[in-house]
Amino acid sequence: NKTEAEKIAAVLLKLKLIACANWWPTNSVYRWKNKTVNGQETAMYLKTRKEYYKKVEAVIKKLHSYPTPCIVEIDVDKIDAKYKAWVRQETRMI
Repeated sequence: NKTEAEKIAAVLLKLKLIACANWWPTNSVYRWKNKTVNGQETAMYLKTRKEYYKKVEAVIKKLHSYPTPCIVEIDVDKIDAKYKAWVRQETRMI
């Protein structure tokens, strides 16, 4: 939900593991434990460095209420150079 998305994003930002988070409400239908579930969820995009994926994934799994959250890495080959530099600057871990 939105509250959980905000919490996850805040922790990842504080740890400098992401530069930005976007989320929005979405309707979902899926099978869980042999039942069809219709519900509302919150989808998120998190912008980070490729080398931080495993760390981001670990934080999400720790904080997420679902036992099996959907975590997908989208490897972007083409990205605006200034935006990429901003992401790298904002995710510079100390």
